[in-house]
Amino acid sequence: MPPLEVWEKVLIDAAKYAGDVHSYIPCTTCHGGQNISGDTMEAKYAAHEGMVADPTTDPAASVCADCHPNIAPYQQYSLHFTLAGYDTVLQARSVPENHPIIEEGQQYHCNSCHATCGQCHVSQPTSVGGGLISGHTFNRTPSMSRQCTACHGSRVKDEYTGAHEGLAADVHLRKARMVCTDCHTGSEMHGTDYVTADGPTRAHRYDGPQTPACLDCHAEVTGIGSGNEYHEAHGTEVLSCQVCHSIAYINCYDCHLQQTDEGKPYYRLAHEDIRLLIGRNPRRDNYRPYRYVPVRHSPTFRDLLVFYGEDVLPNFDALPTWGYATPHNIQLRTPQTESCESCHENDAVFLTPDKVPEELRLANAPVIVPFAPPIPELYRPYVPGQEVAPPPAVVDPMDAPPPPPTADPMDAPPPLPTADPMDAPPPPPPTVDPMDAPPG
Repeated sequence: MPPLEVWEKVLIDAAKYAGDVHSYIPCTTCHGGQNISGDTMEAKYAAHEGMVADPTTDPAASVCADCHPNIAPYQQYSLHFTLAGYDTVLQARSVPENHPIIEEGQQYHCNSCHATCGQCHVSQPTSVGGGLISGHTFNRTPSMSRQCTACHGSRVKDEYTGAHEGLAADVHLRKARMVCTDCHTGSEMHGTDYVTADGPTRAHRYDGPQTPACLDCHAEVTGIGSGNEYHEAHGTEVLSCQVCHSIAYINCYDCHLQQTDEGKPYYRLAHEDIRLLIGRNPRRDNYRPYRYVPVRHSPTFRDLLVFYGEDVLPNFDALPTWGYATPHNIQLRTPQTESCESCHENDAVFLTPDKVPEELRLANAPVIVPFAPPIPELYRPYVPGQEVAPPPAVVDPMDAPPPPPTADPMDAPPPLPTADPMDAPPPPPPTVDPMDAPPG
């Protein structure tokens, strides 16, 4: 069977499209080509000469701006289009002279994930093969399954929908049937909520305020005054909500970017695992003041771009390989909420030094927890049927002084005035690896 021509591949539902306001705009206004009628092959070829399949590929010149001037011009600054997050983390690990090599690798492996106006509102993303969603009808709200998770599938989709065996779907899906756009607004997707007169203000999705934030919907049950004993004890700055309410998530390691002999790009992962680990917050600021957060392993590693050049990431240790995470697998009750001992004095749930290869401990120093925090001094374990007198109301169990000065790695004073106040001083003797927990 001969290959299909472009007009045979794209089936437009004329009946549906007739009810769309965009049907009043001639096809050639957006797609170019020639306004030629006729059923002959010559006429069809002539009509498609100069046609642009996706006229929104270049947001700066997007035809959408003619009718949507308050939205379309900002798309060129959206993280969905610029993929600036990739530049941020890769260039920080490299040097300026290697940036063109990084751009080459991104051209083959990352740029297909660009989300244009059309790939969110008319068709599926190119990275998953494209194809009209509903006969060229424009959808104001993108489809969660065919557009959002078509790109965000390997982690977000599988976690949110409970695709991992033995792990439940996110409570927001199970109980409220919420879709991506219930939390992630159009202004966030289009970039209009962070573009100023001086240009975009975000180079990474975790720059600036949390959008969305758990407190947007759950402020009344969070922190001191909420009536929840766990929330009362931890306040709003000790733990991010996900520390207690996430379950195990996927961590990817050692991603290899390569091409086939025919020049088709592909990647492969050396290995991956599913688990939750708690680490120190490497992005601590006024918007994210938490001391502990879930951390997820990034697939980035030293030889990520070796196919495109040698030693492309010479400053690989400039950033941790375990990073701040907000998994999409929220539950009311999790293994962490079963008891205080689920986390306190339980190294298994923390990113302790033994879980990080020795050669990566320096890079991950901002997130590694030397050892799990001790049980607070005033804590009394709950025994069913036995009444336990609560401690005095004025005492916060999280503020109880640790037995020795270095027992709580997060409260120990910094060794030097310029040291990160979140870093614990190295345990004696001086020859001990500063990232190892003290014995005993």
